[in-house]
Amino acid sequence: MAHPPMFDPADPVLGRLRDLCLAYPEAYERVSHGRPNFATARSFCWYGGSQRIDGVWVPHDAAILIRPDPEDEPALRQDVRFFVPAYLGVHGWLGLDLGVDTEWAEVAELIDASYRVTAPARLVRTLDA
Repeated sequence: MAHPPMFDPADPVLGRLRDLCLAYPEAYERVSHGRPNFATARSFCWYGGSQRIDGVWVPHDAAILIRPDPEDEPALRQDVRFFVPAYLGVHGWLGLDLGVDTEWAEVAELIDASYRVTAPARLVRTLDA
């Protein structure tokens, strides 16, 4: 059974995120588990997720889920703005809620790092060329 969509396709925050993610070589969007997911050979960014705190599911519907650069990960885990998402967190993913005070330059840097961690080496070389 397919997951129901858990997003509004016309969400302006999602639109801005699409612009950032789809600018990467061979990036595409798909819906997986009811949420927008941006990928090449592997996923590099999700829009929306959840977190489990003391047995309670906490939704983060307007958040990005990314794989941070391994050098930056310890500092990001100490930053109170970041959360460990359900299911993906055990695989090194982190989440960041997006809102009216979102610093889009920071979001772009996080997406860039996630792309570089997950994309095939030939795509990273294309990006750097």
